[in-house]
Amino acid sequence: MSAGPGGAAGAHAAAGAEYQPVFVGEARTRLEQLFTRYPTRQACLLPALWMVQEARGWIAEPAIHEVADVLGLTPAYVKGVVTFYTMYHTHPVGRHFIQVCTTSPCNICGAEAVVETLLRETGCGELGATSPDGRFTVIEVECLGACGFATPILVDDDFIENVTPDQVPGILQRYA
Repeated sequence: MSAGPGGAAGAHAAAGAEYQPVFVGEARTRLEQLFTRYPTRQACLLPALWMVQEARGWIAEPAIHEVADVLGLTPAYVKGVVTFYTMYHTHPVGRHFIQVCTTSPCNICGAEAVVETLLRETGCGELGATSPDGRFTVIEVECLGACGFATPILVDDDFIENVTPDQVPGILQRYA
């Protein structure tokens, strides 16, 4: 999915807006095509959740119920998967979703300073909050799998290695 976590600009649904189903028209056709490539409908759960997040920017409670209905699962099962993975958003997030590795090797190499600079430069103020202009949400993650390239960050689908606090303003300018 090209939009990845955070979705495309303008794709974010307001938290209080009336829910509109995702799996209609072209999206339903795409999902049904996936059914032919997987052994069961349940196996389509992760791609279906990506489709919801791509369309809405996050996965609201009504979307959990819609996915459950379409795949023949319980809402509790779908919610368990949504809340297990950090790649799925259960609340609205900024247009650009920034994940910073703060595991021990990255912390030793200055990850906390990168986090502090990102929070200041984006205006988010604290982890998990969205910047006042709606552009950014910053979170810490346990590992991005690049311990030899500390500190790595993931901005939407863009993996950036060896980030230092001095580089943060330039990186953010790419996501205007």
